Amino acid sequence: MAHSGSDGCEMQLNGVSEEMDLLQIDVEADVVEDRAGRQDSACSRNVLRKQRNWERQLAAKKSKRKEEKQRRKLNREQESGGSADSPHYTKRVMKAITKERLAEAHSTGLKLCVDLSMTDSMSDKEVSRLAGQLRRLYGSNKKAAQPFHLFLTDLREDSRLYRECIRMNDGFLSYMMDITEESCLDLFPPETVVYLTPDADEALETVDADKVYVLGGLVDESIQKKLSFSRARELSVHTARLPIDEYMVKRSNSKNFHSKILAVNQVFDILSAFCNTGSWTQALQMWFPQGKGYVVALPPDSPTKT
Repeated sequence: MAHSGSDGCEMQLNGVSEEMDLLQIDVEADVVEDRAGRQDSACSRNVLRKQRNWERQLAAKKSKRKEEKQRRKLNREQESGGSADSPHYTKRVMKAITKERLAEAHSTGLKLCVDLSMTDSMSDKEVSRLAGQLRRLYGSNKKAAQPFHLFLTDLREDSRLYRECIRMNDGFLSYMMDITEESCLDLFPPETVVYLTPDADEALETVDADKVYVLGGLVDESIQKKLSFSRARELSVHTARLPIDEYMVKRSNSKNFHSKILAVNQVFDILSAFCNTGSWTQALQMWFPQGKGYVVALPPDSPTKT
């Protein structure tokens, strides 16, 4: 009987021990679960904080882009003399309008050639500069109210200039102009050609729709004198110069520098402005570079250019 009582006590103790073990497991499980919960909560807060920071940065960037877009729009309006009431077109619409204008110029526009037969006499640096000038000339023609029908003549595919134009000018081969290895005389009758060169005796008075105007593809740094004039004599075509002497006078400057030699795109801008305004005074005021040491000779009662 004593033995049976001892067994009963031992069984009770074992039961208590098991219950204590289970209780310990439950407590540890609660601790682990609570710790995991706190970690999940901390992770969630970090994620939310990062997301809020990202959203704030995104909103700031959008606001900055909007302000920059408005600033550029205002600058364009000021440069073009537009107002807030003037119509605004999307880039897509403007691109379509420009393409239509250039396409129309191919059939009805004034014809202008850039003679690129003289590039062999240029240095690599001068060739690169000429490629940049051709890009600017094309850009000006795209913006013109009355674009010219442009021709790049004597441009060989194996020439340095051709390679440089492709390297420097995105989409050069897609330009809406005629690029040819032929000369202007292969394309037009000699009696219709007027070669613009600063060494011509006769000043250009007007622009005739029946004529084809040719610019010599040279740059400012070329040290060879009268190269474009010699080229025109070689072609036996009529020559003319911009009426700089007739409308401009020398301006005193510290370097005593005066030059009538202009980049191809500068000559084009003056010619295009004259076609648009009908005034050499306005065209030269707008586009003749101030650093060349010349100013337009205005009559005494005319307002000065600001």
